[in-house]
This record gives sequence, C-alpha cells and structure tokens, in this order.
Amino acid sequence: MRSILALIEIEKHTYSQLPLFEFIQDETIDPLKRFSFCPCSAPFIMGFSDLCKYSLRQEPTTDKLQIILNQHSYEDDFHWQWFLEDMHKLGFNSSIDFNHSLEFLWGDATKNSRLLLLELHSLLVKADTLEKLIIMEAMEATADVFLSYTKKVTDKLKLINNQEYQYFGNFHIDVEHSHDAHSHDVSQFIKDIYVSDKTREQAVSSIEKVFELFTQWTYSLLNYAENYQISEPLEAQLELEKKLKVA
Repeated sequence: MRSILALIEIEKHTYSQLPLFEFIQDETIDPLKRFSFCPCSAPFIMGFSDLCKYSLRQEPTTDKLQIILNQHSYEDDFHWQWFLEDMHKLGFNSSIDFNHSLEFLWGDATKNSRLLLLELHSLLVKADTLEKLIIMEAMEATADVFLSYTKKVTDKLKLINNQEYQYFGNFHIDVEHSHDAHSHDVSQFIKDIYVSDKTREQAVSSIEKVFELFTQWTYSLLNYAENYQISEPLEAQLELEKKLKVA
C-alpha cells in the first residue's frame, strides 16, 4: 500500500500547482473575488454527504476496511452545514427565487460539480472495499490541497472583519486531521495493507481518474470565478459600514 500512497502524494503535488490555487493565493485580487467560485462549487460540496452515505458507507459489516470507510463517512457527511455558514458570511446568501436557484444549480456553470459527484459514485460502486479505501485516500488528498489554500484567504479575512470561517478555514482542516483514519494505529494499518498486482493496476487507474476529475472541476471553478463580478470590494464594504456607524 505504501507505493500507492506515494503515488497519491505525487498526484497531490501536481494538483496543488493548478491555476485555481494560484488565483486563490493571489493577494493582488480582492479576498471576496478569490472566493467567488463558491456558488459554482455548491452541488459537489452539498452532494458530498450523499457520496458518504450511499457510496462509501455499507452497514452492517465486520470488514475492517469497511469499518474504516464507514467511520470516515460519518465524520464527513455533515460538513455541508459549515459550507452554508461560510456562504452567508461571504455574502453569497442573496435573495433569489427558487426557480432561478434550480436553474443555476442544474445549469452549465455547475455542470462539472454535478459530474464530479456522478463520476466518483460510479467509481465507488464498482470498487471492492480496498479500492474504495484507495479512492477515499485520493479524494482526501485533493481536499487537503483545496483547504490549505482557502484557509490562507480566510486567515486574511479574519484579520479584516473578525469573522470565523468553518468550512474554508482552520476549523475544517483541524477536524480533517483529527479523523480516525489519520490516527497512528489506523494510518499504520492502512500503510501495511498488502495490495496484489491486479489491485495495484486498478488502483493506479482509479487514482489517476480521481485527480483528473478534480482537475476538471477546479478549472470550471476558476472559469466561474474569473467571470464573476463582486458588487463591491471588501475594503469598500468595510469603509461604508464604518461611515454608517459614525452617522
């Protein structure tokens, strides 16, 4: 299993070099603009709960690997609540009628967010337990990269507006690192798993597919963000609030 985990690390490094992450850490861009991909990411982030419940989880079970998967699925299936909190704090919880919300969520802008869920579900339902675990490790690697960049922006935002961001900030990262799968015993157990040549070949294909899907997703988020127009830069909003308080 160690060679498979090493491959995931290689793919993770390549993934971390994508243009979306350059955009997110570009301090010449307004912090709110750097988070303007958020609405486009909603179908995947909100739908990840279903992936945990219906693709990763299988109960009852006595399989050690499936127990790890089940535990991980329970640890991850409610994070969408933090996303909604952050969407509100970032100013994306605007007034919009239900039909327009549906048109957006099932429109072209969010196509890759929806396809990402469908493709990951397709990979998982065809996989045996060990292959599922490997796919999970690859998905976790993409999340590590994504959150490592978004937390840098939320750190800056917190200095400006004293707001805590649950999903995109340190809180989410701390929770992820405290997951049972990251404990010493479980981590060591995973590293020591024997992987046959046949499984290794399938695992390499699945890992490459996971990173390919997430790469396509990040490009769609970047495209949306670059074309998104924020109503006012964050600094202008804060200045207006100060003037209103003085008045």
